Amino acid sequence: MLPLLPLLVLLLSFLAGSAQTVVSGKVKDGKGHPVQGASITIKDTYDGATTDSLGAFQFKTTEKGGQTMLVTSIGFKLYEQKVTITGATLKFDVVLKQEPNELTAVTITAGSFEASDTKRTTVLNPIDIVTTASANADITGAIKTLPGAQQVGESEGLFVRGGTAQETKVFIDGTLVNNFFFSSVPDIASRGRFSPFIFKGTVFSAGGYSALYGQALSSALILESVDLPDQSSASVGVSTVGLNAGFQKLSKKKNASWGVNYNYVNLVASFAVIKQRPDNFKIPEFHNADFNFRIKTSKTGMLKFYGYFNYNRLGVRRPDIDSTDLKNAFGLTNFNLYGNLSWKEKLGRKWHLYMGASYSTNTDKIGNELQNPQNLPVFVSDEPYDTKSFQVKQYGDLATIKTVLERRLYGLSAIRFGGEYMYFTDKNKFTNKYTTDYVMEADDHFKAAFAEADIYITNDLAAKVGGRFEHSSLMEKTNLVPRISLAYKVGNKAQASLAYGIFYQKPEKDYFLRGYAYNDLVYTKATHYIANYQRVSRDYTLRIEAFYKKYEQLIKTYGTNSNGVIDSIGNGGYGKAQGIELFWRDRKTLKNVDYWISYSYLDTKRDYLNYPYAIQPNFAATHTASLVVKKFVTKLKTQFNGSYTFATGRPYYNIRYNNNAGKFQIADQGKTIAYNSLSFSVNYLPNIGNPKAKRFAVWVFSVNNVLGSDQIFGYNYSYNGLRKDPVLPTSRRFVFIGCFLSFGVDRSDDVINSNL
Repeated sequence: MLPLLPLLVLLLSFLAGSAQTVVSGKVKDGKGHPVQGASITIKDTYDGATTDSLGAFQFKTTEKGGQTMLVTSIGFKLYEQKVTITGATLKFDVVLKQEPNELTAVTITAGSFEASDTKRTTVLNPIDIVTTASANADITGAIKTLPGAQQVGESEGLFVRGGTAQETKVFIDGTLVNNFFFSSVPDIASRGRFSPFIFKGTVFSAGGYSALYGQALSSALILESVDLPDQSSASVGVSTVGLNAGFQKLSKKKNASWGVNYNYVNLVASFAVIKQRPDNFKIPEFHNADFNFRIKTSKTGMLKFYGYFNYNRLGVRRPDIDSTDLKNAFGLTNFNLYGNLSWKEKLGRKWHLYMGASYSTNTDKIGNELQNPQNLPVFVSDEPYDTKSFQVKQYGDLATIKTVLERRLYGLSAIRFGGEYMYFTDKNKFTNKYTTDYVMEADDHFKAAFAEADIYITNDLAAKVGGRFEHSSLMEKTNLVPRISLAYKVGNKAQASLAYGIFYQKPEKDYFLRGYAYNDLVYTKATHYIANYQRVSRDYTLRIEAFYKKYEQLIKTYGTNSNGVIDSIGNGGYGKAQGIELFWRDRKTLKNVDYWISYSYLDTKRDYLNYPYAIQPNFAATHTASLVVKKFVTKLKTQFNGSYTFATGRPYYNIRYNNNAGKFQIADQGKTIAYNSLSFSVNYLPNIGNPKAKRFAVWVFSVNNVLGSDQIFGYNYSYNGLRKDPVLPTSRRFVFIGCFLSFGVDRSDDVINSNL
């Protein structure tokens, strides 16, 4: 979704101006030591510089008269001073005072990429996400360029460090989100439902996340929604995939706002130009709308509501793998509704309160029909054709309420504790030739209590200690888990961290909807060990992380009935995942260029589901690497973005049940070809730099997999195992062209402050 894409590029320009007056000086700290990398700017202009290793700076400006100089540096308070520029050389020396908070203290970040607080390790913000060429403005598309994430193109979700997509959970404003992705379509990866521009903070934890969150065996994606807008604004857009419009209204007192957005997507034009591999007998069509309001309840309090609605439908027809002339036609209609209400408030000098509630409902109407060459329904009584035509109605609701209290202790130390209650209700209705409206239901009252403490022993040494208590009424099982992290400052802007934790997760709802005994299943379990080193400055980010993850009590399937359907399951599975990851981001070395490189090495095996023994799962690649490059050309008012991702081949298996041996065996196996994808996008801003502009436009052109590289995600096998077909992307390339307009928002200050 691209409802607020105009903001995308207006915040990303790299601008500089010519000058005549020379401004120079030095920046030091209170002890007389030079401050390297400090930013010096003239307020509301493009003129400024950064200090060198000796704390010195120099730049030129054409500004005259009274001006305000701004000096900022990580770990120090903002410095402002009024000066008068007369044309003569201006000498400007500064002494910065240390900021007695997170800026100077070590931060506990092992396992997490954090962009929720600009004082901490900012890695990806909403602008980064929508300008990543391969992401198509999808949050998880950009997250896949970070280390730890796998390049799985045939299924939605984040596959992290040897974990399945179900092992990664998404939280918005503290509460769990059901159905964060659009509903599943066989062999096609669905994108996330939500626009990145509704979030001001993104924390991607590849492991070792906070005790405030649970039920994610491998990873947590934690999103925080935006607060009040700067001013009222409106936006409209038209593209090759649809139309969108939005409006945000800020009150006169600037203490409240409301907004609404609508997005219509229809891929008929795109599919007419770009050849699709499957036959889309019902072109994908989406109606998305959202509404928000935000109220500042006090100087320190904020009440926020976000509501989302989606209706979509599609139909995909493919050749049937078990025959030479029959086809399978899959149809999907989805209705999704989501609402989130949260309140944050400071209670006195040392207490903070957070309360959040959310509700979501999702309905999928799925139909699969066996058809003849004329696309007419047909019934064949022989196996396996007799069960290929069916209808399923899936209903799922989740209601959540969560409360967190935080008490500030000495210095930066704090303790936080609270609880959450979640009510899950799921129901499936299944109909085929042999049964009508076969209904399975599962409800769960899930309760959790948690506590966590940040303990700053010194400014250079800190610990985070916490734990969770959880209970599921569905399984009648309880767990109690510890989590601990340590961080030590090892140099200027560098630190080392260690993390340990135990993580539990309920088996997926599908197992409870198959009629198995609920009480026979227990929580799946993963134990994480993480070691991390990172060095972060305004211009550079270096991060190296090693991890080991031990799986226990994974779901195993045992045996089949006469129809080949799994007839029993248990928690006899196990596995491991270990590896090392590298992330490097550089905003300085190349002029007006921002780039990052990520690399992941993953060694993982697991024995779960119908695997005959511990093997590398089919969603895991041993080596994955990404390069993302962004450059803004001021004269052309254009930003160029490129991304390249490589991953070694993933294993594939044909696992079949051997009735004679009474167990599952691998009948065929291999590895896919290596994954290669080069993507490119261009953003043109004709109004940037025009102070009189009341309308801001951005033209967007992007191409995924520019070179048309072959990509195979795995293989599907016929019923008898004699035939296998590759799982391929729906098309070799995806091309997007759009024009987006915004009214009433001038982001010049953000451009200046973010990019000088």
